[in-house]
Amino acid sequence: MIRTLLWLLAGAVLGGIIHIVVILALPIFATQDVWTRITALGAVEKAVVLPAPALGEPNPLRLDPDMAYAVCQVDLSSGPGVVSGTLPDAFWSIAVYNRAGTVIYSTTNRDGIGQNLDLGIFNPAQTRLLAQQQLDIAEGLLIVESPQNDVFAVVRLAPPHPAMKARYEKALSELECGNIKSDAN
Repeated sequence: MIRTLLWLLAGAVLGGIIHIVVILALPIFATQDVWTRITALGAVEKAVVLPAPALGEPNPLRLDPDMAYAVCQVDLSSGPGVVSGTLPDAFWSIAVYNRAGTVIYSTTNRDGIGQNLDLGIFNPAQTRLLAQQQLDIAEGLLIVESPQNDVFAVVRLAPPHPAMKARYEKALSELECGNIKSDAN
């Protein structure tokens, strides 16, 4: 009897270990991760406005249909990244994500930024150059440090009325997104 219970306990522990290993390994083998989906949008160094999800259609990015979204990918190995532009005077937010889809920085216009968005994204080496004043950047640039070179930014706008959504999407499409051109790179 004790031997049977010992085998059952060992089987349950081994099953638990196998279960945990499989669950933790699944993201490594996933082919449709967030980076792949963002890359498929063609948002490399340009702001791409995401279409609003239609009712009853799949919404793999889990977008709110009442908001306007733009996404932009930047490779920091080519130089520091920048997301800048003037946004409408309504609620907006920006989040910078790493390749795994983890937020590394987020802010809103309610942090005292106002309508002008000027965000610089730097890797650790570029941040050191910035501290040594070897990089020329625009005054007032909000500085974000990313531990990795592959990042993407998502800008969200909340139109106060559905009739204003097209104008807000136009403002998103006019955002500047890409690498800062500098001689120090």
